[in-house]
Amino acid sequence: MRFTLDYDQYAALARQTAAEGCVLLKNEKEALPIRKGETVSVFGRIAFTYYKSGTGSGGMVNAPYVTNILDSLKECKDISVNEELEAVYQDWIRENPFDMGEGWAQEPWSQKEMPVSEALAQKAAASSDLAVVVLGRTAGEDMDNSAEPGSYLLTAEEEALIKTVCSAFKRTAVVLNVGNIIDMKWVDRYQPQAVLYVWQGGQEGGHAAADILTGAVNPCGKLSDTIAADISDYPSTDHFGDAVCNVYAEDIYVGYRYFETFAKEKVSYPFGFGLSYTDFSVEVLNTRTDGMKAKLTVLVKNIGKTAGKEVVQVYVCPPQGKLGKPVRNLNSFYKTQLLTPGEGEEINLVVSLEKSASYDDSGVTGEKSCWVLEAGAYGIYVGTDVRSAKKVCEVQLDELCVISRLEEALAPVQPYERLVPVETGKKGTDGEPVLEIGKQAAPLRSVDLAERIRTERPEAEACIGDQGWKLADVCDKKVTLEQFLSQLSDEDLACLVRGEGMCSPKATPGIASAFGGVTDSLKAFGIPVAGCSDGPSGIRMDCGTIAFSLPNGTLLACTFNPELVEQLYEMEGMELRKNQIDTLLGPGMNIHRNPLNGRNFEYFSEDPCVAGTMAAAQLKGMGKYGVTGTIKHFAGNNQEFKRHDANGVVSERALREIYLKGFEIAVKEGHAYSIMSTYGPINGIWTAGSYDLLTTILRKDWGYQGVVMTDWWAKMNEEGEEGSQSNTIPMVRAQNDVYMVVSDSASNSANDNTMEGLADGRLTRGQLVRNAKNICHFLMRSPVMNRFCDREFDVCEEINNPAKDAMAGNLIASQKVEKEAKLDLTKLSTQKGVRAGYLLDVSKAGSYQMIFKMHSGENPFAQLPVSIFVNGVLQQTTTFNGTDNKIIERAVTISFTESGENQLTLFFGESGVRMDEILLVQE
Repeated sequence: MRFTLDYDQYAALARQTAAEGCVLLKNEKEALPIRKGETVSVFGRIAFTYYKSGTGSGGMVNAPYVTNILDSLKECKDISVNEELEAVYQDWIRENPFDMGEGWAQEPWSQKEMPVSEALAQKAAASSDLAVVVLGRTAGEDMDNSAEPGSYLLTAEEEALIKTVCSAFKRTAVVLNVGNIIDMKWVDRYQPQAVLYVWQGGQEGGHAAADILTGAVNPCGKLSDTIAADISDYPSTDHFGDAVCNVYAEDIYVGYRYFETFAKEKVSYPFGFGLSYTDFSVEVLNTRTDGMKAKLTVLVKNIGKTAGKEVVQVYVCPPQGKLGKPVRNLNSFYKTQLLTPGEGEEINLVVSLEKSASYDDSGVTGEKSCWVLEAGAYGIYVGTDVRSAKKVCEVQLDELCVISRLEEALAPVQPYERLVPVETGKKGTDGEPVLEIGKQAAPLRSVDLAERIRTERPEAEACIGDQGWKLADVCDKKVTLEQFLSQLSDEDLACLVRGEGMCSPKATPGIASAFGGVTDSLKAFGIPVAGCSDGPSGIRMDCGTIAFSLPNGTLLACTFNPELVEQLYEMEGMELRKNQIDTLLGPGMNIHRNPLNGRNFEYFSEDPCVAGTMAAAQLKGMGKYGVTGTIKHFAGNNQEFKRHDANGVVSERALREIYLKGFEIAVKEGHAYSIMSTYGPINGIWTAGSYDLLTTILRKDWGYQGVVMTDWWAKMNEEGEEGSQSNTIPMVRAQNDVYMVVSDSASNSANDNTMEGLADGRLTRGQLVRNAKNICHFLMRSPVMNRFCDREFDVCEEINNPAKDAMAGNLIASQKVEKEAKLDLTKLSTQKGVRAGYLLDVSKAGSYQMIFKMHSGENPFAQLPVSIFVNGVLQQTTTFNGTDNKIIERAVTISFTESGENQLTLFFGESGVRMDEILLVQE
């Protein structure tokens, strides 16, 4: 494939996307935008150090640059920035540098803030027209937010800053560079004139924020989450953060589904809300009902003074019936084109009630384990957020309609009570029935899961040995896939379900895993090695390779613009193709069940329709260049604390309607063919070995025909037993096709029990063959297949690449190397992103053992990659794990092709490694 990757076009699309995701929550008396000729005073250290993304695997992108808000404002020719105030901040920051933390998931969620006196604020106000206060938060993998200052809440220093600035300035705008919604009670306390969420916009995020602040782009983002008055108002908060068991007692009443049904008064900013610098009228010109559909013609007109975009949102209010339902369910949405003042756009929308069907997990409707529409009136509401949406028509169903008949799957086994609505007989001011919160026992599992697995297990013919068939022969339809796989021994099949990594040398350097033909035997059968790389915010390559840093998932969702997201991910598809990576480990698409989930920045929304639509857009975009994303984490990864072990207790209905629905949309509309399961258990069974999740629901109900991989070093279990990383028997049975990851598949370095299961009958060869089919289907539709067979070569012309000189290291020592030498560690920094250079005078060319003695205070799951370059060429990336401060030794082999002067560079992909000794020994 020939293609041109224009980084200027990439940056422009990312900048536009990041700007369209910014959400303006308040703008009294047109405080924003900053007008031409005005001077702005910029407060807050995060204006200088922009958070491009959250932390962990979803944020470890080696970006060529990151724009910040202050410098981006200074680039705007029509405004001025208070340079005297900037200098005060620069002096303070030199004395109070940014705290990167130590190691995996250890960066603090907020930074120390410079105290601002009343005198300083008043002096700035005297020479400025307005103030912009920038506050920031990060969060990420392995550690949740907390309802404490510096995390979900503002710190005392941040509150003092806002109070002081608001008192001194007539116009103050507070800008939030965060990955997730935070507590907003301070808005009422201090009354800033404008409040703007800019989220985490990747490397172009600073530019995008400045575009919004100056009016170069009119804000058009909408909240993908409800912002409640207090963290305690979210119904999931009481059941969030337990180390052992997390009960989903709120059931399907997540986000606006809860607040609009039971607690409207507790909402500060409703789902779908976002202001503009202009005004729009939304008029429904025509409605027509047709069976289970309503067809709407909507006219959106710009009645203001500035060009802008608006989002039309359509909600369905179903009858309560026997099941009980939320009073609002997002059915569809549409973002207009850029409308100039006076311009309108006529939109034709089709509202399908099937998208708003309910899942009966109890049988109360007489149709257990079915998607149903109960009889009654279905109100259709149109507006620009969930609260403003007005009823425009209704569809009347005279009798119960069964949309699809399924089978019970993944039901809970632990008794608990879930939330249900109770009709009071009263009506609210809007004429709708007033509902109260009730409780009912959640339906428990009634099927024999073990019997289901036994009944459905496939068999396969015994191995017939090598017949000379290659996987390419299957592509060419010379043999069937079944015939091809009949050649593979049981040992070959067991090796095929093991992925290798991190940073396997068998795939693109520095990426997360290699899978497929990872052994000599599998390679001899013509099975290629595919590569996959984190992550949701851009390509992570731990060897230090530069990649484009993308806006985070929350921001992308807030664009409500899947077409724009698809265009951006076409560029990502090109970048993946250029780096010979077959699947990106993303998008992340778990539901924002609670604002305290540390990984919400990777995910999209509290609403599954938004999450599924945005994921599908990304997949379609990447798919135009033959690559794909691995949608994750399937399913219910709604808490980072104790994510490997905390059991999610959740009803079938909540799973089907909320936590699985987005994935279903991505599979059916985005044509997903790679999925990652989670670390933890749902209803007592670790998802990596959950037959009902991965076979009954995913493959049988949804018709999925792709590959499923585990999360890295995941656990599996037999029901009733604890999870284990080596118990791959339930994984294979469940059609979780690839275990991620082991250091060496051929030697079974992780000591899994796959072969043991074949020997004692707990597994069949047919089950392994079934997994092998799924893996081979993925490989055959991926670019790696043609590369492996020398049938196609990617030719990527790069234009305007900003990363040309970004790989150079800082020289910290010059040394002579005889037969052996200890590297000078005196000036060695192992902070994240450091490239440490050694100028070595090597007496003899050849191979050398590079022996690391190191320790780390991190836990064994922390990923601490170190890459070794010789004269700019990557020799190896080795990923250390945390050692709980125990000193370990690891040796790698590097090569000096010539004697004399050689440049050795170490790149540290994450903080937390402590080097005690580095020894070079000639082999």
